[in-house]
Amino acid sequence: MNSMTGYGRATAPLGSRTLTVQVSSVNRKTLDLTVALPREWESVEPEIIAAVRPAAVRGKIHVDVEITGSGGPDGGWSDESVLATLARLEALAAKRGVPFVVTSDLLWRIASDRGPSAAGPTPEEAKPALLAALAEALKGFVAMRAREGAALAADIEARVGILENHLAAVAERAPQVPAAYRELFGKRLREAGLELDPSDERVLKEIALFADRCDISEEITRLRSHLAQLKQLLRGDREVGRKAEFLLQEIARESHTIGSKANDLAIAKAVIEFKNELERVREQLANIE
Repeated sequence: MNSMTGYGRATAPLGSRTLTVQVSSVNRKTLDLTVALPREWESVEPEIIAAVRPAAVRGKIHVDVEITGSGGPDGGWSDESVLATLARLEALAAKRGVPFVVTSDLLWRIASDRGPSAAGPTPEEAKPALLAALAEALKGFVAMRAREGAALAADIEARVGILENHLAAVAERAPQVPAAYRELFGKRLREAGLELDPSDERVLKEIALFADRCDISEEITRLRSHLAQLKQLLRGDREVGRKAEFLLQEIARESHTIGSKANDLAIAKAVIEFKNELERVREQLANIE
């Protein structure tokens, strides 16, 4: 089982420069993959995406590619070349009779056009080093997601054990509810001045109807099954999140039904504790792939 949070980084030499690849991810219900790389290498993006896809099923994954070193952001242009470009632009503006104003945005555009993209490696030259660095970064990325996933699995499984304890308390109390109601019903009758024989048909019918309404044996059976499935799912190797989210919905539905049917204070308290712990499980599962 893997977490949706992960990070991996790798570097590789590329001529006199250094290529750095970083892969990071955060929670997302679906797979959302973005890539940031030098403009002139955009043709390599499909191969990067194809390499990353097998590493994850869910999550917002971002791949960042940077190149630094000599010939980097400040090495592909000079003050003289910028001034020469400005002079040509000013002459062209004067020839056409339009005003010419030097702004910071204009300087940046000129510098960018004369920056590393003009003198940097071509996509074909950069691709071997880029893909090798990406593969190395993905190893760290996958390993981190696996380590965090194992820690989350241990925590969630412990919480499932707490859920099972609360359910056991409910199951132990459930058979006692009709008898407790029968005693309470008889007490209320006596307080109302109605002395009815406990074996009176009307009394027995009322007790039977109550026992039928508050019967939660089926819900308990289903909850036990759902919790067992959840524990088994947590020990899986691949995608767990979507299946676990479905199971949590069913578990929440059954626990709500028990709380509404049981009509017993002790069971109601156990169900509240169950739901509180279930919410903690839900929060943790939101991090699982």
